[in-house]
Amino acid sequence: MKLNPFRVDPAHPFQLVKFLSISTLVLILASSSLMSVFMTNYAKSALLKKNQAFARLLAENLNHQIYRRFTLPVVLGFGRVELKRKDQYERLEQVIESTIHSFHVLDLRIYDEQNEVAFSTDAEQVGNNELGGEAVQAAIQSGKISFELQNSLSIWDVLAAINLEDGDVVLRTVYPLRAERDLRFRDQPGPLLGILELTQDITSDYETVLHLQRLIILTTFMGSAALYGLIFFLVRKADRVLDERLRDKDRLEKELLQNEKLASMGRMVASIAHEIRNPLGIIRSSAELLLKRQKAEGGTNVKMLEAIFHESKRLSQTVNDFLDYARPRQPSLEDVDLEKVVRHAVGFLTQEGQEHGVVVESSLPTGYVVQGDRDLLYRGFYNLISNAIQACSDGGHVRIMPVCHEDQMAVLVQDTGTGFDSKQLDRYVEPFFTTKDTGTGLGLAITSSIFQIHGAEMILRNGPHGGAEALVIFSEPC
Repeated sequence: MKLNPFRVDPAHPFQLVKFLSISTLVLILASSSLMSVFMTNYAKSALLKKNQAFARLLAENLNHQIYRRFTLPVVLGFGRVELKRKDQYERLEQVIESTIHSFHVLDLRIYDEQNEVAFSTDAEQVGNNELGGEAVQAAIQSGKISFELQNSLSIWDVLAAINLEDGDVVLRTVYPLRAERDLRFRDQPGPLLGILELTQDITSDYETVLHLQRLIILTTFMGSAALYGLIFFLVRKADRVLDERLRDKDRLEKELLQNEKLASMGRMVASIAHEIRNPLGIIRSSAELLLKRQKAEGGTNVKMLEAIFHESKRLSQTVNDFLDYARPRQPSLEDVDLEKVVRHAVGFLTQEGQEHGVVVESSLPTGYVVQGDRDLLYRGFYNLISNAIQACSDGGHVRIMPVCHEDQMAVLVQDTGTGFDSKQLDRYVEPFFTTKDTGTGLGLAITSSIFQIHGAEMILRNGPHGGAEALVIFSEPC
């Protein structure tokens, strides 16, 4: 089975955007790198052309100075040029040194037509016929001018070096020296006098281009990193927003499903309430009346009548729970002091707590006021405290205390029981879900519904030191 890289995972809908952002970063880096290489190569080419033009001007000036200040006076004075004579050699040396002064010339040689060094700034090279190479041979044969860039470092060494040394980058120029003609024959080349080879240090100019190259590369990478960081930030932010919306969607779907259950249950209960409630009331009242008579007369059917009475009473309570869950009444809002409500519930549950050996303590302060329906809030906290008592073993504790949760008033009901099953924590408020052997599984569902219609949120969790906690968060500020 082939995988489609462009298929969007519903759980991670921004995977394609992340892939595109990374691809965009690679594309930007590649294109920017190519552009930086192109720009630096163009700058190097312009630098080389500038230095070649400058070297050509220097060579032409040397040709002119040598011809005017050396060749003509020597020919007129001595009849011919003989550089082996010390006085002629020194005169040529003076002319050349005065001309190339401050032009960064590292080395200068003049070859004769036999490719032998006739003059050099390094006197030890005079007479050597192995230094000229192909460029000098081409200049002798065809009068060709040539330029050669000599770089002693590799491209990686150049990029890594902070500062270049003098002489790292040089330009070698080979130029044919010729006799100058008068104005009438200026368009025709004069006789060849020798071949001029000069080497110039262009390291400082090359280093300027190198700094430009580094600046372009650094700017490119910083710009690409900033752009990718912006894209990544926007994608992550959009991803978080989408996650929140997905969570809200799941919550709304659960609420919708619960409302659908409630609606279907309401229709079901409405259809059977009249069929069950009235006969069940008759059965309960008749069983209670017969039980009283049998007890008064000392009859033998007391146990059977007690079973009928208690079961009909339990069934009647179950029907009432169904009705309460399916058709919750709208609260009548007023100022309700939760301390009084909880104290009232604790008072009624004191006997149950004593039967289970559980101590119930409330630390709610007087004046802990919220907007709500007193009777419904009483029933909600009554159910929470009753469940907490039933969850505790002998010697347990149930504590009701005030909490400020994110600047909102809250009440925490805490017990020392076994706690909730963490794997089924979300199911405790579902209707008909129960972990008890007896019960309808509607107690916490009704309690959660009561707090919801008050705009409050009930959170069930396990305590940090064991036991269970029910946190009821109201909308009123602390």
